[in-house]
Amino acid sequence: MTAREIRGTHSRVVVWGTGFVGRMVIPEVVRHPLFELVGVGVSAPDKVGRDAGDICGIGPIGVTATDDIDALIALRPDALVHYGPTAAHAGENIDLTGRFLRAGIDVCSTAMTPWVWPSMWLNPPAWIEPITEACESGGASCFTTGIDPGFANDLFPMTLMGLCGEVRSVKALEILDYINYTGDYEDEMGIGKPPEFTPLLEHQDILVMSWGATVPMIAHAAGIDLDEITTTWDKWVTPAPIETAKGVIEPGCVAAIHFTIEGRLGGETRIGLEHVNRVGTEAAPDWPRGTEDDVYRVEIEGSPSIRQETAFRFTDGSGRDAAAAGCLATGLRALNAVPAVHALPPGWVTALDLPLIPGAGTIR
Repeated sequence: MTAREIRGTHSRVVVWGTGFVGRMVIPEVVRHPLFELVGVGVSAPDKVGRDAGDICGIGPIGVTATDDIDALIALRPDALVHYGPTAAHAGENIDLTGRFLRAGIDVCSTAMTPWVWPSMWLNPPAWIEPITEACESGGASCFTTGIDPGFANDLFPMTLMGLCGEVRSVKALEILDYINYTGDYEDEMGIGKPPEFTPLLEHQDILVMSWGATVPMIAHAAGIDLDEITTTWDKWVTPAPIETAKGVIEPGCVAAIHFTIEGRLGGETRIGLEHVNRVGTEAAPDWPRGTEDDVYRVEIEGSPSIRQETAFRFTDGSGRDAAAAGCLATGLRALNAVPAVHALPPGWVTALDLPLIPGAGTIR
């Protein structure tokens, strides 16, 4: 079936970033009938000048990776699909996305998790005002998404709340095993560190800003003003060495963390986010688990009460794990949102602004 035979909006996109997510998404773009990959941006000097398909392991596709932002803007894509670094590199992200926005090119990104809800009070003005100005100047829109924070704890719980007459509490959980994860978690989460080490995310404001933006988003959607947002943080120390994709976690070091971000009203937690991130299935045996390993769960206590569990998996025989499947879903949420974001008025876009995105062109 050709793109002409599939009803939907055809979008020309530039993808920035060929890290873990970008390398998986680019092959999906190449074979998608409603997206045209017109450019690929990279920041690593050793990738500049290489064919983007070779970088992604699929062979040449005729698109050369570049770090020339002006050249990518000159391609006049409908959107930049941005898989840049985390908010630890905020200045870099703001500069890059701002240049595309000022040129009238929409941005759909997974990088700056606090931008999932830009009006969150913890967002520094220096992170918000330049993008607001860039959207106004270029007449473009900026949407940030993810899996958590993102659709697993904004779209999913808010959709299910629409099935209730009363919601006494809503909670979204991430329950993941990091044994094959090769990203950064030592300084950020303290995994692999001695228990007396205080990781960045253990600080309440940093945790809420980095991973908690969907709590005030859900409160806004429900029409309530929370009294406060609080956090908890627990650690589990391994008594035996654990072999991981990054090396060995030694006995006496942290091999699992359990944190909560709680939106409280009237002395009760009404909106909650909860993470159980362990290394190895035997870690933290008494902490919450899914009905299977590596899941995202929504729990609503209300009328009616609802429990939803979502697992991301590869069934193509590639052997890629659940974490990789979740990362691909994250990247594709940003890609599939491009036509809907493009149709909206200029400015910030959140999950509350988007229509249903059913993935036009995915069945072919």
